[in-house]
Amino acid sequence: MGWRLGRIGENRMSQGQTGAEQRLVTPGMAVGPSAGMRAGSGIIAKNDEFIATRLGWLQTQHNTVSVNPINAAYMPRSGDLVVGVVAEVRNNLWFLNINGSFQGLLPMSLAPWKVEFGAARIYMDVGDVVLARVQEVDECHNVVLTMKGVGLRKLNQGAVLDVPVQHVDRIRGANNERLQTLRDLSDCRIMVGENGRVWVDGSSDGIAWTRNALQRVTNEGHKTDFDALMAELEQLNKGDA
Repeated sequence: MGWRLGRIGENRMSQGQTGAEQRLVTPGMAVGPSAGMRAGSGIIAKNDEFIATRLGWLQTQHNTVSVNPINAAYMPRSGDLVVGVVAEVRNNLWFLNINGSFQGLLPMSLAPWKVEFGAARIYMDVGDVVLARVQEVDECHNVVLTMKGVGLRKLNQGAVLDVPVQHVDRIRGANNERLQTLRDLSDCRIMVGENGRVWVDGSSDGIAWTRNALQRVTNEGHKTDFDALMAELEQLNKGDA
């Protein structure tokens, strides 16, 4: 579920459920009456009923019914924080794997260093990991990245862990309170990219605990009582101390 970083660090269906489980729905399934509710993502209204348009977990929040997909692909948007891996180096730019359908382009003009033409490989080589932002996405799906900004940099230590893209917001929580809980419990620095990659830097025990916690989120993130899961992780952490 991830890898250690580069050369400086270590190398790196059922119809429904009861209780805390959300209901698993399939495309075309009638999921309930539409009266007084709004159709969210993955839902359409037809003949006074809501119909699911994709496979996923049914969710109702703020009078909006939606379907959270079991699997989702990362679709880059301007301003996204991403953890990228250098896949190719040219004279004046880097191509980064950003866990999406298209690679990200990082021109040397948007790197945090003053790079001369032809010297790009001196600063970053294939396999290096970086924290970057999406500068823009054009109509041809070209994704331009930047490393000019607060906190954006090459990551020389720690570990990169993978999580499903659809769980990124749940891991962060409102105002990042869940992410801060994970940081406090693990005693690690943690950065969550919109592209489903999480950078963790701390002790080996802290990184291992975070890996296990994120695995729990991946396996059980469809539960409605997500905060109860976080509380359980906190108790497990205290038991390990």
